[in-house]
Amino acid sequence: MNTNTTDFANILHQNQQEKWIRAIDSSKIISWLDDLFRIIFPEKALDSVQIELLLEQNKTRFIAILTEINKDDTTSKSRAVADSFYVQLPTLYSSMQQDAQAILDTDPAADCIQEIINSYPGFFAIEVYRIANAISTLTNCLLPRILTEYAHSKTGIDIHPKATIGVPFIIDHGTGIVIGETTTIGKHVSIYQGVTLGALQVEKSMQEKKRHPTVEDHVIIYANATILGGSTIIGNHSIIGGNTFVTKSLNPYSFVMQSNKNTILNQKEIKEINFFSI
Repeated sequence: MNTNTTDFANILHQNQQEKWIRAIDSSKIISWLDDLFRIIFPEKALDSVQIELLLEQNKTRFIAILTEINKDDTTSKSRAVADSFYVQLPTLYSSMQQDAQAILDTDPAADCIQEIINSYPGFFAIEVYRIANAISTLTNCLLPRILTEYAHSKTGIDIHPKATIGVPFIIDHGTGIVIGETTTIGKHVSIYQGVTLGALQVEKSMQEKKRHPTVEDHVIIYANATILGGSTIIGNHSIIGGNTFVTKSLNPYSFVMQSNKNTILNQKEIKEINFFSI
């Protein structure tokens, strides 16, 4: 056997003994999540007996995932967590319905609930967040973060599972949105693509502090706006215009917009100007 290969194998073995390993195959988690969504939003109506059976099967898979991902937990502890989570499903389902209805009521491009459930990345990211957030309140493990990063990979929308988000919540388009761990968002808030709700400073010593902004009820945040800071509060019914940068609190009913002005010229009257010079 090659000496270099042997040496590297020994290094890997030593590090793996020190927990440099995956906690679980993430495909099991994704399969469980997809299965749960198929039960909540099926392709065709199911009777109550079918739904109950499918939920019990899904719950059994969830218990197995919790037991595998939390190596030190017993099956009975995982079952207790699962019991608490599945008790919350009616509330989560109600929240999902309100999210979808709010999108339908406000987005002129949305024709029906089925379109939103099947094709809206913002809706998918929000509902994965709601599931992950519920789990994060019950157990301190990797599962919630794996769920939201799965949604992130599919939609380009990055929502930390421990963020606090009211109902309903609307994400339109969504690509490039970042919502940090200690963000608080109220009810009836709409956010467009490229928005960042982030921290002014990123230091490990601030781990236990509120680092991300608070957005109160009925706020609209347009594309590519950046709002930073744990003490920053966006007052209710405010509108944050596109490409704005906010690091201070705003009173309710504020309107923030970019001050840069576009210059409009008539090309026929200014042929002598070289627009291609660098």
